[in-house]
Amino acid sequence: MTRPPADQPLRTPQPKEDTILPPRADCLADSAGGLTFDVLDGGGSGPAHLLLLCRNAEDDAVRLPLTPVGQGRLRAVLPDGVELAEGRWDTYLRTGEEEPRRLAPGTNDLRALVDRSPSPDAARIAVRIPYVTKNGNLSVRSWLRAPHAEAGDLTVEEARLTVRGRLYGTALGEAAHAELREGDEGPVLRVEVTADPSVPGGFSCTVDHRTLAEGTWKFRLRPAGEDGPRVRLSRLLDDVPDKHDIFHYPGTDYPGDSPALRIRPVYTPSNELTLTVTPVSVSASASAS
Repeated sequence: MTRPPADQPLRTPQPKEDTILPPRADCLADSAGGLTFDVLDGGGSGPAHLLLLCRNAEDDAVRLPLTPVGQGRLRAVLPDGVELAEGRWDTYLRTGEEEPRRLAPGTNDLRALVDRSPSPDAARIAVRIPYVTKNGNLSVRSWLRAPHAEAGDLTVEEARLTVRGRLYGTALGEAAHAELREGDEGPVLRVEVTADPSVPGGFSCTVDHRTLAEGTWKFRLRPAGEDGPRVRLSRLLDDVPDKHDIFHYPGTDYPGDSPALRIRPVYTPSNELTLTVTPVSVSASASAS
């Protein structure tokens, strides 16, 4: 590498003149599910709007007017009452008749989402979590659930798994229970559900590992019994958009019949709780012992 003479100051590389940086947006989340966007360095001329485009349905769009709030900022508000279908929504800035420009993230303030605890009587649960994509863009992950079963603490033991959670939008009836289904068309296991009177909407259920076979088992809560809805057991009420990348639980080996089974709680890309059950090879069991 060629070094400059000692008397010549080092120069910081500058971006090329034709390099155009994308506009940035700060995002503030509130506990009810609303989002406030402050767009910085927007440029352009004419009326400005923030566009939210659903990644899986290009014709599904939400358009929010941007208004000046001082210091070069333009603000748009997505109220909690405006529905945002479940999925991933990409954010864009459109000024006048110009082509929409993808928004880069500024500061995401998600403090109001930590330990969020809506009223158990809420008719629906709306969750919107802004996040940074792998390509460095600003997007929003959205869920709409009515009713909703929120997964809480998990207690993993050799012979059983206990799941605690909270139910929103309905109540546990006398016939309430949980179901575990292997895959989409596999067998269904019925699990007893117990109400927790110390927590509004609280419940718990315990899965006996002896009842499980190899596969991926999905949790559903049946608060009204066989005649009521199947409610997906998910973890949504915090500031983490993708639980499967963050929440990792150890596998538990259950001896049972040969071969032994390894049972591990796993969150799906949609943040739904599942149990993966895989056989443990003889060599792996021997090395572990």
